Amino acid sequence: MIGYTTIGVTDLDAAKKFYTELLGAEVLVDVGRLAMIGKGMGQPMIAVCVPYNEEAPSPGNGNMVAFAAGSKENAASMYAKAVELGASCDGEPGQRIENMFYGGYVKDPDGNKLCFYDFS
Repeated sequence: MIGYTTIGVTDLDAAKKFYTELLGAEVLVDVGRLAMIGKGMGQPMIAVCVPYNEEAPSPGNGNMVAFAAGSKENAASMYAKAVELGASCDGEPGQRIENMFYGGYVKDPDGNKLCFYDFS
């Protein structure tokens, strides 16, 4: 259903490196101030950009990008990799929502909140 989600960043090259390594993906579109990262053009992507108005990017309160991990182990692994790549912990991986949702939360180097999850 979702084609792509865009987040603002301060250092486009650093953001491309962070997300391509984290997701095992590649930059599929790069138009200078915006890059779309994914595994294929017909699949969901994340876009990183320097804001059009050239003002500082600012993560929204309550906004989050969630990545389906496929398993609890993969969710924990993606969380650990994000932290290794420079993200900060915003909630260690664990079982939530009455034993039906497992998730780990980080903030990327620009403060954007990410979740790696599995419904189980």
